[in-house]
Amino acid sequence: MDKKILLVTGGSRGIGAATARLAARQGYDVAINYVGNEKAARKVVADIEKNNARGIAIKGDMASEADIKKMFEAVDKLGKLTHVVNNAGIIGTSSKFADADADMMRRVVDVNVTGAMIVAREAVRRMSTARGGKGGAIVNLGSMASFLGAPGEFVWYAASKGAVDTLTIGLSKEVAGEGIRVNAVAPGLIDTDIHASAGQPDRVARMRAAIPMGRPGAAEEVADAILYLLSEQASYVTGTIVRISGGR
Repeated sequence: MDKKILLVTGGSRGIGAATARLAARQGYDVAINYVGNEKAARKVVADIEKNNARGIAIKGDMASEADIKKMFEAVDKLGKLTHVVNNAGIIGTSSKFADADADMMRRVVDVNVTGAMIVAREAVRRMSTARGGKGGAIVNLGSMASFLGAPGEFVWYAASKGAVDTLTIGLSKEVAGEGIRVNAVAPGLIDTDIHASAGQPDRVARMRAAIPMGRPGAAEEVADAILYLLSEQASYVTGTIVRISGGR
């Protein structure tokens, strides 16, 4: 049986790392991308290899087309790519929209939108049956912010994730006849370090009361949904955005 080969961008922490580890347990060889934390990336690779899977970590900025192309060239050495989780993303620094810095907003769009589109483009070039690929599946990381708007905190981030939703819908229709399914997940409040990186380490505790289920989600719960969408169990699912938000 041919091996399933998965690329997870932003795979050294949080949802990306949880997805990489679960995929290895389910029989995938896994390449992860990271931008700066090599120690964390190596730990994820070690966990992948404990499951008798091949794992590699590739450093690269997902706002850079050159880095994205180099990343795919490294993944090509594992074999024909079959699955991609377009996970890399940043929030920016929390503020009112009127006080937001233009360079910060531009960086968020460069990573979350332009980078995600280039990653998806390179994946399609390799996976499309019309181009000699095996087909496969792409899962994009959206956010409940695209539905809620993130007022007073991260409106630019919400806008970037709205673009990811549209990318998912349009691309899914374009490549459905080429053996590729494209879906997205929209996590709500998930307990990862992304909140601290945006200057709000108390955000999960502060917003808990807004969640109907009364608790934040775990990265592993999002990973479960991602692996379902990658799998043959979701063979008739494309163009779908799955909300993982505890009812929020």
